[in-house]
Amino acid sequence: MLNAKKVKNTVVFIIGKFILYFILVSFAFVFLYPYIYMLTMSVKSYGDIMNITVKWLPRDFTLSNYKIALMALNFPRSAINSVLLTSIATIAHLISCSFIGYGFARFRFIFRGFWFAVVLISLVIPIQTIIIPQYINYVSFKMIDSYLPFIIPSFLGYGLRGGLFIFLFRQYFMRLPKSLEEAAAIDGCGIIKTFFKIALPTAGPIILVTLVLSMVWHWNDYYEPSIYLSANSKFALLPQILPSMYIMIENIKSSPELMSAGWMSDMKFKFHEGVIMAGTAVATFPVLFAYLFLQRKFMQGVERSGLTGE
Repeated sequence: MLNAKKVKNTVVFIIGKFILYFILVSFAFVFLYPYIYMLTMSVKSYGDIMNITVKWLPRDFTLSNYKIALMALNFPRSAINSVLLTSIATIAHLISCSFIGYGFARFRFIFRGFWFAVVLISLVIPIQTIIIPQYINYVSFKMIDSYLPFIIPSFLGYGLRGGLFIFLFRQYFMRLPKSLEEAAAIDGCGIIKTFFKIALPTAGPIILVTLVLSMVWHWNDYYEPSIYLSANSKFALLPQILPSMYIMIENIKSSPELMSAGWMSDMKFKFHEGVIMAGTAVATFPVLFAYLFLQRKFMQGVERSGLTGE
């Protein structure tokens, strides 16, 4: 009787585990399907794409799609531009948002609640509703077709999702024990030195969350660069060029110099879905690898940042 009950419990446990893992794998496949589709399509030849019998594994594995995509994306110049802009804007967010968040958390000043409400309002107002007055201001300051419309607002605590980072730093510094700062004041530390020596070094989780989110959002941003930067300028970014790959490929096909250069001479320039997926993969890989590398620490930072409930 005891053995029968034990066997029954074991069967129920196995069935429960099977159902649980089946559900988890099903949900994981839903999220991973776009990436699997992107990778498989990016290595298919034009014949495989036109062949309805080829579903997942390509019969004619090829990397020529990546060669065409790299040339159409003006790689590596566009990649260097994206890395440069993302790095500067992310560092600017870390400096300005941490300083502003500390001010909101530790100091009392006139209209503090009003200004913090303005910060929160900046989170809910879509950029599309204020893009025209911003564009007019940047034109008057002759900042169009440069990185200044992205860098200067970031150094001022605004920029792309700057209000969110200010909120996160404020929430963290409000939970920071005041005894640490009081001890620093007794030792003769001023406000600035206390911030950089005491408060900021303890904010490692928030710094990491801000670093990852700001980096990903600036790298993937398409809307604002498409407004402030010309797609064929020397400042163009990877996500900005990606939608215009067809035009870039047509320019390559019409250029005798490019067509006769090295490995370009034997390439069939056919604009198809494989080239699009290859270009998308090239633009996605950097942030994907960065997230995979920082995943564990990033999740720990999210748990301690105020993004999740305690």
